[in-house]
Amino acid sequence: MLPLNTLRVLCSPRALLHRSWLTTTRQCVYKTVTRRTSTCGPKEDTWHGNKDPKALGKERRRIYSPNPGSSNRSYCAGQVQLNCWSCKQPLDATSPFFCTSCNVIQSPEEDASYFKIMDCDVTFTLDTHKLQKRYLQLQRSLHPDNFSQKSGKEQQYSESHSALVNKAYRTLLKPLSRGLYMLELEGVRTDEGTDSGADSGFLMELMEINEAVDEARTPEDANKIGRDMKGKLAVLTEAIDAALLEGELQAAKALLAQMKYYANIEEKVKEKLSEFM
Repeated sequence: MLPLNTLRVLCSPRALLHRSWLTTTRQCVYKTVTRRTSTCGPKEDTWHGNKDPKALGKERRRIYSPNPGSSNRSYCAGQVQLNCWSCKQPLDATSPFFCTSCNVIQSPEEDASYFKIMDCDVTFTLDTHKLQKRYLQLQRSLHPDNFSQKSGKEQQYSESHSALVNKAYRTLLKPLSRGLYMLELEGVRTDEGTDSGADSGFLMELMEINEAVDEARTPEDANKIGRDMKGKLAVLTEAIDAALLEGELQAAKALLAQMKYYANIEEKVKEKLSEFM
C-alpha cells in the first residue's frame, strides 16, 4: 500500500501545481501494486515498477470489468434467467427495464450497480456526456407520468426505476461521489470522503486558501483561486484513476479525501463570485 506520508507530500497544494507530480504518483503506485483477480477469472497479473506509464491506456480493459455493473469479485457468476411478470416470456438481459416481447415495464433490479443502470463503463474517468444522454433517455421512458393510465404495479415500478435512475445519475456525475461509490463497490468503507489523519501542514495550507477566498475583493481574485482549484482537481482525477486501475484502493481513498477539500473550496469560490453579481 502506498504510504500515507508519501500521499500527503505528493498531494500537497504546492505539489499539485506541477504535472511532474502525477508521474511521481503513478510511479509510486506501479512499484507497490500487485493486482489480484478472482479465482474464476484470469490468472494473477503482476505489475512491475518499470512498466511504462504510457502503456496504461492499453491495459485499462484488463483491469476494469468489461461488463458495466459487474465487479472483479462477481464477473464470473452465472446468469439467472428471469421471465416477464406479465407475459411470462424470458427477459432480455440487454433490456433491463422493459420486456422485449410485450413492452411492459419490469421490476427494478435493486442490487444492480449504478454503472449498469446508466450503461456506463466501470471507470473513474467515465464519459459524462454519455451519462447525461443516458439519463435523459431513461427519464423520458421511465417517468411516472407515462404510466398514469397503467396498472398499479406498473406505476409502482416506474416510480422505483425513476428514483433509482436519479440516484445513480447524481452519484456518477461528480468525480468525488463516483470515486467513493467505486470504493464502496469494492468493500472499502469511507467516512464521506474525509481523512481524520490529514497532515497538519496540509490543513494549514487549506486554511490559507480559504482565507484568500474570504479576502478576495474582485472577481479576478476569486477566479484565480478557482482556476488553481480546477488544476489541482484535474491532476487528482488522473492520480485517482491510476490508483483505481491498479487496485490501490487505500491510495485512492486518501486521494479522494484530498479531492473533497479542493472541491469544497471550489464551491466556496462559486459562492464568492455570486456576491459580485
